[in-house]
Amino acid sequence: MTTLYDAIVLGAGGAGLMCAATAGQRERRVLLIDHADQPGKKILISGGGRCNFTNIHTAPDRYLSANPHFAKSALSRYTARDFIDLVDRHGIAWHEKTLGQLFCDGSARQIVAMLMEECAKGAARVSLGKPVRDVEHADGQFRVRYGELTASAPALVIATGGPSIPKMGATGFAYDLARKFGLKVVEPRPALVPLTLGGDEVLFRELSGVATEVVARAGKAAFREAALFTHKGLSGPAILQVSSYWRHGEPVGIDFLPASGRHWLLDAKRERPRTHFHTLLGERLPGRLAEALTKRLGLWGELANMPDRKLEEAERRLADWQFSPNGTEGFAKAEVTAGGISTDGLSSRTMEAKRVPGLYAIGEGVDVTGWLGGYNFQWAWASGWAAGQAL
Repeated sequence: MTTLYDAIVLGAGGAGLMCAATAGQRERRVLLIDHADQPGKKILISGGGRCNFTNIHTAPDRYLSANPHFAKSALSRYTARDFIDLVDRHGIAWHEKTLGQLFCDGSARQIVAMLMEECAKGAARVSLGKPVRDVEHADGQFRVRYGELTASAPALVIATGGPSIPKMGATGFAYDLARKFGLKVVEPRPALVPLTLGGDEVLFRELSGVATEVVARAGKAAFREAALFTHKGLSGPAILQVSSYWRHGEPVGIDFLPASGRHWLLDAKRERPRTHFHTLLGERLPGRLAEALTKRLGLWGELANMPDRKLEEAERRLADWQFSPNGTEGFAKAEVTAGGISTDGLSSRTMEAKRVPGLYAIGEGVDVTGWLGGYNFQWAWASGWAAGQAL
């Protein structure tokens, strides 16, 4: 027996929940399906369990996509302010951390409960713990077999996310389904992910646990935040940010002293000639890091005994220290997936596939990837709302 709906949403993550709630409250009969036994699993672990649910500085230029203009429509029509208003209506207390990042005062569970309540308000049916076994399309209807049940609807929404954090049950299902219906997929890759070091740079792994504020650069992107040395390589917010822009074979540049002005070493030589180089560096950086960089630069002794040209070269290297990552820690440690279902085949206003009427794709599974700090959740809310308005 097949149950009929107006729309079937696959995936009860942020985008799927928002879409189902929005469409349901527009009096659409909605079925929301997820193979997991609970909704919003990535929401629950985000922000250390407090959910960095949006960013007040959300703007299209903070997203990566083969089409940088694609996200503009959805982001402008459902803004960070709109989601904050929803959070406020549910009485969820929140606070702003650095760089416009908003977190729950309490728990990420409040955001999931809020979205489930919004789904209930729209009478959306939620089916959990039943994997999708098959999806067919004929005569303008999408037929979905899930568990031992079958449902049919003229609209199907792909909201199953990307393969980042597979231990949470994440898979590439969205891409398989998109290809089945003739949609192109931009090669998926881990994003917001730690970078690994090998070769001669393995020595830096000895600094595991050391963190400092830097400017990290990859390609044309640069971010000033903390970097963290790990037993595998480089992590921390600055590194996660540039990882989305980094490509294999390219270097990552680190300015270890972004607060120091030009010629700071020569000025120090004039003002404090008897100071040892590693002592001076240790005043600006964590001790272990200062010592490791001093070793690499080979500058032992008093500043007075060092030629100006050597100090100028050291200043240049410290302002743009070149690392050559040999890879990333992969989808297992990636916060999101870059790439995904090509935006070329989708309407930027409705998220509907141009060549397959009734098929929609939203959230992380689409080739739109935000910066670290709540931007990807805002894309989930905005794209989910856009599709929910169109269903």
